[in-house]
Amino acid sequence: MNIILLSGGSGKRLWPLSNDVRSKQFIKLFKNGDEYESMVQRVYRQITTVDSDAKITIATSNSQASAIKNQLGEKTSICVEPCRRDTFPAIVLAATYLHDELGMSVDEAVVVCPVDPYVDNTYYEAVRKLQELTETGAANLTLMGIEPTYPSEKYGYIIPATGENVSRVKEFKEKPDIETAKKYLAQCALWNAGIFAFKISYLIEKAHSMLDFEDYRDLFNKYDTLTKISFDYAVVEKEESIQVLRYRGDWKDVGTWNMMAEVMADQTKGKAIMDETCVNTNVVNELNIPILCMGCKNLIVAASGDGILISDKERSGYMKPYVEKIETEARYAEKSWGTYTVMDVQPGSKTIKLSMRAGEHLTYHMHNYREEVWTVVAGKGKAIVDGREQFLRTGDVIVIAAGCKHTVEAFTNLDIIEVQLGDEISVSDKIKFTLM
Repeated sequence: MNIILLSGGSGKRLWPLSNDVRSKQFIKLFKNGDEYESMVQRVYRQITTVDSDAKITIATSNSQASAIKNQLGEKTSICVEPCRRDTFPAIVLAATYLHDELGMSVDEAVVVCPVDPYVDNTYYEAVRKLQELTETGAANLTLMGIEPTYPSEKYGYIIPATGENVSRVKEFKEKPDIETAKKYLAQCALWNAGIFAFKISYLIEKAHSMLDFEDYRDLFNKYDTLTKISFDYAVVEKEESIQVLRYRGDWKDVGTWNMMAEVMADQTKGKAIMDETCVNTNVVNELNIPILCMGCKNLIVAASGDGILISDKERSGYMKPYVEKIETEARYAEKSWGTYTVMDVQPGSKTIKLSMRAGEHLTYHMHNYREEVWTVVAGKGKAIVDGREQFLRTGDVIVIAAGCKHTVEAFTNLDIIEVQLGDEISVSDKIKFTLM
């Protein structure tokens, strides 16, 4: 299989565990054996179980690329958007990346899927069937529609010409009210879950008719000038040669805490205690302090360094406009080298814990406006400051003046408390260099 996984969004509906850096697909609430895994790890495992030779490319934003590398290593290709421009530009960029950078033939069929459905392996068996249908060339676009289990207001609908397993698409419908949804179901309608397949030649030709670019690198450089538009509006709803494959298996959209609570591995995660009177309540606690729940009914309790949520489960689906009013910097992020946790912020200072995996290293970089004080609290490694090496062990302290180039390499798992000092402390105050 050739699969493009779309990994975007800020995940505000799973605040405070999700933010612009760590969207819902990176939160480890599922299990593989005794180990917790995230949605992106689960999806990768499922795809490669169905097809061990699957070629997977993740289309994502720059802010999420490090989390993907942290959780999947070098297992997949990553096509990074320079900025967010909705799904049509993202998919065109990924398709040209496959052709121009990875050398995939224009005759190859590619399936585009969201990275965050909760499904069993039959879903990816259907994805493989979707690619096979596309390879026959019977239609320019082949969609996979989800057979509805109830009349929903949350999804758009695909109206097929027939109720057969594969059918020509008759029309598309926007999200309806309940009564209209019932009428759609009587027409064998399917939920539109944003799953579609095409040959690379089809999409590149379509893209050149709509966008002015030469190849992947030219498109990448012009990306910020592109109009924001979804793939559905730009391509799918205008295509006449289009068919749909009916998927009858289990499928859940876990975009809200209410839905996540139905599928997460454990009722509680982290330091959490519930008394015997609690009913239908889930607690996820990332703080190093305990949460005690007593008499709680139908609640979600979620706590992280970004904030604390206490919500009725049904009501949690309506939290996005309220979360948008909370303006805080993300306090936890997964990096390609480990994790970054903000411990304290004061005027003129910020305290951070860096947890690096053995064998990883930071980029060689410099800050113009802040001084840093590093204290090694666990592990061994090596620091390089303005070209001078210093071996590190627990208890060592290094002071790095503003303007000094520096990096650190972890020999073992390495924990460092970093105190940033200065009147202007900003993530943009970073200049990278090549270490000679």
